[in-house]
Amino acid sequence: MRERITFVQKQGDSIEPTTLKIKGGVLNGPEIQAAREDRLTIAIDELPTDLQALLGTAHELHIRYVSSQPYEAITPLLARLPPGFHLFYTPAREADVASPALCLTLIKVFGNVQCETPQESFTTLPRDRFTHSAAYQYYQQSVDFSPFIEYAKQKLCSSAKDQSCAARADRLAEASTLDVSYDAISHAVKLTATWPYQRQEVHATSRPQTRTEVGVLNSDRPGHLEPHELGISGLLTVLGQDKKPSATMFAFASRHRDAQSSFSAEFLEPTGLHPTLKLNLESSKPPTEDAYCSPHAYFTLPKTIFADRHQLSDDLFLASKNLAGLRYISQPVDLEAPEYVEKRWGSSLLLELSPPEHEKSESWTAQVPLHLRYLSPAEGGYTDIEVPYPAVFWACAAEEGTKFPNNPFEKVNLGYDGLFGPRTVFWHVEPRPEIGSSLTNTIKVPVLDTDKAEWVSGGTGLAVLLGFAWIVWKLFGVLSKSGYQNQPAQAAEAAQTKKKQ
Repeated sequence: MRERITFVQKQGDSIEPTTLKIKGGVLNGPEIQAAREDRLTIAIDELPTDLQALLGTAHELHIRYVSSQPYEAITPLLARLPPGFHLFYTPAREADVASPALCLTLIKVFGNVQCETPQESFTTLPRDRFTHSAAYQYYQQSVDFSPFIEYAKQKLCSSAKDQSCAARADRLAEASTLDVSYDAISHAVKLTATWPYQRQEVHATSRPQTRTEVGVLNSDRPGHLEPHELGISGLLTVLGQDKKPSATMFAFASRHRDAQSSFSAEFLEPTGLHPTLKLNLESSKPPTEDAYCSPHAYFTLPKTIFADRHQLSDDLFLASKNLAGLRYISQPVDLEAPEYVEKRWGSSLLLELSPPEHEKSESWTAQVPLHLRYLSPAEGGYTDIEVPYPAVFWACAAEEGTKFPNNPFEKVNLGYDGLFGPRTVFWHVEPRPEIGSSLTNTIKVPVLDTDKAEWVSGGTGLAVLLGFAWIVWKLFGVLSKSGYQNQPAQAAEAAQTKKKQ
């Protein structure tokens, strides 16, 4: 078992090495402005037997949770996803997608995950484009982290008396992102949590039988840095091994960069049953002039709302909304089914945006048409649904021959990265809501009012009964005037009698 604790500061920040005190397996330092990333790497044979059995049926499994609270991401912790609970999965055998084992484990560990089997609840991802994409995707807007925290305490903390481990597990509830990744090649599970850029104390404690590495790092720009590389410098120490931190400097290629701009999202009023999401983008200028770049928005829409791919295929309509085209949408998307009969989690889509052409950087907007499904009846006649912010980024092509090997902070299997080539660099635009403090938008949807449902069913029955009575009354009126006769035969007999006369 290995552990890496990293405090990441911005370029220009620094910390005096003499302020870091190492005693035994504990490191203490001053309060600094930094983001924090904790990563625990666990070999598969160190896991509980039930998890070993489950992971034995998976080729790769990636769980990525993103908080709905806005946070500032700093280099190199820049990869973003829409807020919510994301899962990317490739089975070892295709037959495993029909098994409920994965969903049952998710429910056990995370509590309220609403899936039955990957075959029924997940959507498929295209693997014909690039091989680095997982096969299946699942998304849920919110999960209760209390069961996961308790599970982590039971399985990762050596004993109930290990207060330091329990306190760190409780801090997971405050994390901006949480990742759990496994692949059959490494035969290891990586648990990674990050906390936002904020004032926090430098403190780390090693655990028994665990190699704990601690770094206090900041972004740097040494002279030999290539355009596709990020530079890092700072202090590193291994608890229980080093007596004092040592200086370090290194560089690595990274596919995730900071576009140094922001956006917000809101629904146009009135929303109705076909709401339009407006994206307000701060800058129309590409983040780099040395490569071709195009802005994109990646959506994970819950099953309460969807996009119509036919509507998003009209070039004139797209141009009027500052959209360049629909680059991907998960299939199938039933355009008529109500929410309560849909078993799949929802749909994901990738839209290329079309910024106005200006010589200078200017703010601009794009509008995305969406459609609501019919929802279950509710008391009061209205239901609130939450729609998460998309992930917005500029996709830029790196130079021919540029390679992006895995780096210490790299994230893959994000859903959208598998829709681009391996030389694509993602320049992320920071989501920054103008109103409120959540990366979601709320829509009030009209539904059948359960308080009035009895009147509806009673009124419908009465209307059917009255209609039936009216038909019977009309038929009775016809029969009372002419009687029950064979009309064609009677007409023929009358015509024959007239001919004889």
